[in-house]
Amino acid sequence: MTIDLPPHANLAPMFQKILIANRGEIACRVIKTARKMGIATVAVYSDADRDAQHVTLADEAIGLGPAPSRESYLVVEKILQAAKQSGAQAIHPGYGFLSENAEFARRVEEEGLVFIGPKHGAIAAMGDKIASKRLAMAAGVSTIPGHNEAIASVDEALRIAQTIGYPVMVKASAGGGGKGLRVAFNDAELRTGYAACRNEARNSFGDDRVFIEKFVKEPRHIEIQVLADAHGHCVFLWERECSIQRRHQKVIEEAPSPFLDEPTRQAMGAQAVALARAVDYQSAGTVEFVVAQDKSFYFLEMNTRLQVEHPVTECITGIDLVEQMIRVAAGEPLAFGQADIARRGWAIECRINAEDPARNFLPSTGRLVRYETPAVTLHAADEQAGQFGVRIDSGVAEGGEISMHYDAMIAKLITYGADRSDALARMREALNAFAIRGIRSNLPFQSALLNHPRFISGDFHTGFIAEYFPQGYQSAEGIHPQPDFMLALAAAVHRRLLERATGISGQLPGHEFQIGSAFVVFSLRPSGPALATPVHVQSDGELIRVTLNEQTHTLRLFSNLRQLVVQGEFNGQPFCAQVERMGLNFRLTHRGVVVDTRVLSPSAARLSALMPIKQPPDLSKFLLSPMPGLLTEIAVQPGQTVQPGEKLAVIEAMKMENLLLAETEVVIDQVLAVRGESLAVDQPILSFK
Repeated sequence: MTIDLPPHANLAPMFQKILIANRGEIACRVIKTARKMGIATVAVYSDADRDAQHVTLADEAIGLGPAPSRESYLVVEKILQAAKQSGAQAIHPGYGFLSENAEFARRVEEEGLVFIGPKHGAIAAMGDKIASKRLAMAAGVSTIPGHNEAIASVDEALRIAQTIGYPVMVKASAGGGGKGLRVAFNDAELRTGYAACRNEARNSFGDDRVFIEKFVKEPRHIEIQVLADAHGHCVFLWERECSIQRRHQKVIEEAPSPFLDEPTRQAMGAQAVALARAVDYQSAGTVEFVVAQDKSFYFLEMNTRLQVEHPVTECITGIDLVEQMIRVAAGEPLAFGQADIARRGWAIECRINAEDPARNFLPSTGRLVRYETPAVTLHAADEQAGQFGVRIDSGVAEGGEISMHYDAMIAKLITYGADRSDALARMREALNAFAIRGIRSNLPFQSALLNHPRFISGDFHTGFIAEYFPQGYQSAEGIHPQPDFMLALAAAVHRRLLERATGISGQLPGHEFQIGSAFVVFSLRPSGPALATPVHVQSDGELIRVTLNEQTHTLRLFSNLRQLVVQGEFNGQPFCAQVERMGLNFRLTHRGVVVDTRVLSPSAARLSALMPIKQPPDLSKFLLSPMPGLLTEIAVQPGQTVQPGEKLAVIEAMKMENLLLAETEVVIDQVLAVRGESLAVDQPILSFK
């Protein structure tokens, strides 16, 4: 979609320079749009981000001080001073940090600068959950049925529940983190749940007030993008499906939703616009809804900022949301109405995070030793509607560091296709081609999600990950839909290496290296004996024929042996996989499954079977750090007896505190790490007697 501003649009001069009060990929994203618009940019950075990508991309950069965000990116005075020092006329807050801080927006306005976002009054109104729900109700927005005042007795709770209809949620007024919350499906469960909820709330928060809301079973999380200016114009830019979540954090988003029908979509959009108008909203914002299986929907909250998942909306509409935020902040009216906003194709976004799925998604920090992305055909700030392909929004590069001081996001991978099937296929191939080494990432887990039958069907809800992946994802034990492909690929790569060996100079005549055709491929498992599969391999130029399990497969490899990401054809169909040489082994990664293999001749395989297996060391008498991070507390001393569940140590990583608790009764022998030390994963902290 090409959007031209009408002649009357330039009611105020456009900014010459803006400051971006953020870091990472969102700072880079804003810089790209500003550059397209001819606006100079100022980056801010902490000591940890001195060499970060957003600092390099901006026209100028100003340091804010120490790495912790509370001493740099969250210090309002430092941000305002940087803006004055640079001569910036406006500040874009990105998301996170100060983006939804009404006081910061007010201070920006008071200093004579422009806040590229909504006015501070709208931020404050939507930031108060009780006030925002009342505003939504007054604006005619559907809200979850419930009683929003403190409930004095169980009899009152029963009357309210019977009026609303079961199931209901009893929730602590001061609750959080899942504490002080009970779901009741009948009167008996409500009686016990009400008492338990009040007791838990009193013990946890010192406040036993509770209220009741309708419980929505198997809900979808669907949000509406709105855009409004200062001239009374407000539109919605369709919806985003955000139901794939882990611990209330979004993992995959897509636009449009595979669940909504057109009447529901239009009704949700109209209510989102009504709420935006009710608070005189001016900028891009998002109204979030919880949607029941019968497509009834209820207001959840309004995010008064740009969302992480905004690229999927940009893809299907062709509208640059960052550009529109800047234009609205400069006083321009929207150059289009609701009827002008098309919806073309389908877009999916996967959040690529620095976390270890095999360790229940604990943070992973360190240097990006390898960072290879799939081929990018779409770029942030460019027109995208109708131009299908792959987009990556990132703020890192190979050799960069993922710091323990900030959130876990490495990049956002977006694919845009003609329909959902096309977008899914593009995403699967893009994930296969995305290689990150040096730290752990959730790439294998994302591939597993994209290949899950329930996700493919569009039949899922916010509890999907908790239901199917309650303990994380063990990529080394995943089941590949085509196990013969992985074995054949290992055999084919091994054959190519042997062919290279035949060209080594200096071989004695008559004793040249000869390649056989019979091999054994071992699948090395984390537990249990390796699985051995006899294979027969023949090479005819580019074509390699691999026979195993009484079937012959053909492979072509288009990549050289040094490349981590391998392109080729398997039985005439294109594929992309990752192949790493690790000593005598090959580590293969494809569709979220990681398989370690070893290819030997039959005679070498027989001798290998006679070799003793080295047993892993006994680490049961050590407390090992489950993640890289900062050791902020050691709660025990040598000689102390510790009971199960007692705190041993605390590690801080990526803005989260992680408590390490005793699993059994133990006696502390030695303290092996020092408070304030930066720990590596599996580094010993304590030893036990």
